[in-house]
Amino acid sequence: MNKKKVVIGMSGGVDSSVAAALLQSAGYEVSGVYLECYNEPGCRTDQDKADALKVAIKLGIPFKVLDFRKEYREKVVEYFYREYKAGRTPNPDVMCNKEIKFGIFYDWAMEQGYEYVATGHYCRILQGSVPCDGQLQGTEPCNWLQRAKDESKDQSYFLWQIPPDHLEHILFPLGYMFKSEVRDKAKELGLPTASKPDSMGICFIGEVDVHQLLKDKLGEKSGDVVIKGTVIGTHRGLWFFTIGQRGGWSIAPKMQKSDMGPLYVIGKNKENNQLIVGTRDETMTNEFRINSSTLTQVASLEKLWVRIRNLGELYEVEGFDG
Repeated sequence: MNKKKVVIGMSGGVDSSVAAALLQSAGYEVSGVYLECYNEPGCRTDQDKADALKVAIKLGIPFKVLDFRKEYREKVVEYFYREYKAGRTPNPDVMCNKEIKFGIFYDWAMEQGYEYVATGHYCRILQGSVPCDGQLQGTEPCNWLQRAKDESKDQSYFLWQIPPDHLEHILFPLGYMFKSEVRDKAKELGLPTASKPDSMGICFIGEVDVHQLLKDKLGEKSGDVVIKGTVIGTHRGLWFFTIGQRGGWSIAPKMQKSDMGPLYVIGKNKENNQLIVGTRDETMTNEFRINSSTLTQVASLEKLWVRIRNLGELYEVEGFDG
């Protein structure tokens, strides 16, 4: 009986290392790939690549590096700058998963004859028979993203733009494990990454000073900070601010002694280069617009929940009738 072939994206971290080991022990024919997407001074790409290779050697699985630096810059980095310049706050991790890990890497894997693509994400894929094609008549087998068992590590928020038809060829071995169990398994197996700290920051880039990145790319463009039509200070560029952010601008000397209380960003006037601020209550809203064709995949469900930040509270959508 031929083993099913799976290629796993190995980041050089403990999660993907354990995921590769679990797939191997489950009887899959496993190959490891390191996706080189960003390699600038100060980042840890070379170390991560070396760690991924050490794990592959430990497990005795084939290993190779794919150079996606050009595609990553075009599809993720430029999107990052473009969105900030447009006055919006991007999520590069969502775009990275959509365009790189489960985009060009997924396509490469299918072309190479692999049956599955795997990663070390904390997420599950639910299989079921539901009306998932947007039609009311009939049902068909479907695959749905589901939160991980370890909800404190759940990464489904970053994976929601994976094309639904890709899910039948994707494996998340850690979906039913707690992070503590993953660490224990890595130590049990003697993996080189067992005690390696978790990576933080932007996908493939890591921990960076976003303000400095934006300043280097977009520069500064001073403008007024306004509350209820009154100018109270100045900012150095609308792209440095996110709706709901507290502070970060300069208060005019004549306003410094006034007791305005804590102020937050509540809007941006791009035409006049004005940053609109207000009280915390003014940042609150009970509605927002979602632009995504992915929502067609839930057209026949009875209830819908959304969250506006990773690991944030789930809110039921009012008035959703499927």
